[in-house]
Amino acid sequence: MSDSSPQRALVSVSDKTDLTPFVQRLVDMGFEIVSTGGTRRHLEDAGITVTDVASVTGFPEIMGGRVKTLHPKVHGAILGRPDQTEDAAAIQEHGIAPFTLVVCNLYPFQQTIAKAGVTIPDAIEQIDIGGPSMIRSAAKNHAYIGVVTRSDQYETVADALAAGPLSESLRRQLAAAAFEMTAQYDRAIADYMATICSESEDESTNGLPETLNLTFRKRLGLRYGENPHQSAAWYVEPHPPEGTLASARQLNGKELSYNNLLDLDAAWAIAREFDDPAAAVLKHNNPCGCAIAENVGKAIVAAWDGDPISAFGSILGFNRSVDAAVAEFLCEGGRFVEAIIAPAYDADALEILTTRPKWKNNVRLMQVDLDSSDSSEPTREYRRVTGGLLVQDRDELPDPEADWQTVTDRAPSDEEKRDLHFAWKVAKHVKSNAIVFAKDGAITGVGAGQMSRLDSSYIAAYKSGEKAKGCVLASDAFFPFRDGVDQAAEAGVTAVIQPGGSRNDADTIAACNEHGMAMIFTGRRHFRH
Repeated sequence: MSDSSPQRALVSVSDKTDLTPFVQRLVDMGFEIVSTGGTRRHLEDAGITVTDVASVTGFPEIMGGRVKTLHPKVHGAILGRPDQTEDAAAIQEHGIAPFTLVVCNLYPFQQTIAKAGVTIPDAIEQIDIGGPSMIRSAAKNHAYIGVVTRSDQYETVADALAAGPLSESLRRQLAAAAFEMTAQYDRAIADYMATICSESEDESTNGLPETLNLTFRKRLGLRYGENPHQSAAWYVEPHPPEGTLASARQLNGKELSYNNLLDLDAAWAIAREFDDPAAAVLKHNNPCGCAIAENVGKAIVAAWDGDPISAFGSILGFNRSVDAAVAEFLCEGGRFVEAIIAPAYDADALEILTTRPKWKNNVRLMQVDLDSSDSSEPTREYRRVTGGLLVQDRDELPDPEADWQTVTDRAPSDEEKRDLHFAWKVAKHVKSNAIVFAKDGAITGVGAGQMSRLDSSYIAAYKSGEKAKGCVLASDAFFPFRDGVDQAAEAGVTAVIQPGGSRNDADTIAACNEHGMAMIFTGRRHFRH
C-alpha cells in the first residue's frame, strides 16, 4: 500500500461490538466508509456518514440480503493490485476504487447451533457467504490491503493508521488471523453438516463425524502443568457455552494453575448438580466434602466436616452466591483454600475474602453464570491418548429414575431415599472405583480411584468413622461380590444405591437382606476414569 492509496474502508459485520468508535476514528482520518444493510443502518444511527454498497455496485441487495457484496466492483476493489499493469488497467476501465481496509466478521453460525432446539433451516441460514469471500480476498491481497476480523484488533489498527499506512508485518498478522477465522468457521459448518448427515442416515455413528477437527484459542499461558517440569497453557473454544469454566471471570487472587483449573471444573460440575443450595470441596479432582442445606452457609460447614484434613488447600464450588456466612467460616482458624467458583459473591463476602490477612491477594475467586439453557443433549468431552483422541458424551444428563428398582425386602425410608439421591449424584463425580457414604445431605466419607471396590468401601468407612452409623452408600458401578456390602454394613450403612448388573447380584441382595439394609438398582453405571 502506498501513501497515495485512497482511504476507503468496506465495513460489514455481524458482531458490532465496539464498532462505532473504531469507524469514527477512521472517518476522522479521512476514510470513506462503504457498508451494507444492518451495518450501514447501525453506523448511520450513530451519526456516521456511510456509502451504501449498492451505490458502488449499481445493483441492489437481493434475496433478503443473501446477495449484496458478491460483485466485481467490490471484489475488484479488494483484490486489485494498483501497481500491476493489468490490474491497474482493469481498475481504470471499470471505474473501481480500491479499498484500503476491509472490516468484516461473520454470521453467528457457531452460536446458533449451540442453542437448544435450533432447527436445521435456522442453522443453514447462518452460513455466511459474502463475509468469508471478502475476508479471504482481503487476506490474500494483504500486500495491498488490511483486513480486520475481530473487535480486539480495532485499537491496534486505528493507532497504526493514525501514524501512517499499515506496515507489511501488521497486514500479514491481520491476514493470518483472518484465515484462522474462516478456517474455524468452515470447520464448524463441516462438522455440523457431518453430524446432521450421520443422524439422518446412519444411527450407528451416534452423531460423531468421520473426521474431527477442533479449534481452541489460547486463553492463558500457565507457569507449568501438573508438575514444574511440564509446560502448559489453557485453551478455550471460540465461543464457550454459558455456564462453563471457559466463560468464567476471575475476580481476585493469584494466577490460575493447571491443577486449579482441573479442580475448578470438577467443583463446578458437582455444585451445579443440585437444586438445593450446595457446597462442594474438591481435592485432586475428587470431592472430599459435599453437602446440600437450606443455605450455602450451612452447606459449607457440613461439606467441610466431611473430611476437614483433606479440605486444607482445596477448591470450593457453590451453586448460589457466596455470602458473608461462607466467607467468615472460611476465614476462621487455619482454614485455607486455593480457589472458589460460584455464580456470584455478595459484596460483604467479597470484602471479607479480599481483605483478610492470608486471603486477600491469594484466594482465586471465579464467577460463572449458571447455565440457563434447557438442552437435553449432552456436550462432548475429549481425552488425548498417544497418537489419538477419545471422544464421548459427557456424563451430565439426569438419570431416568423411572428405571430405578428397590431389589431388597425392605424399601428405603424417605430419609434414606433423600440421602441415596444425594449420594448418587456425588458418586458420578468420584474417580472409579467410587464409593460415597452420606447422611443428612452431606458426604461423610469417600473412597476414590482404588483398583478394588472393597478397598474403596474400606476407605469410605475409615473416613466416616463414627459418622458412618446410619449412613447410606452409593457405588458408581456394581458390586462384583457381597464383601463390599458386608464391609458397609459393619460400618453402619443402612441403605445402598448401585447400578446392578453383576452375575453375583443375587448374593449382594441376599447380603443386604441379611443386614436389614435397603438397596436400589439404578440400571446405569457412572465410571469416571
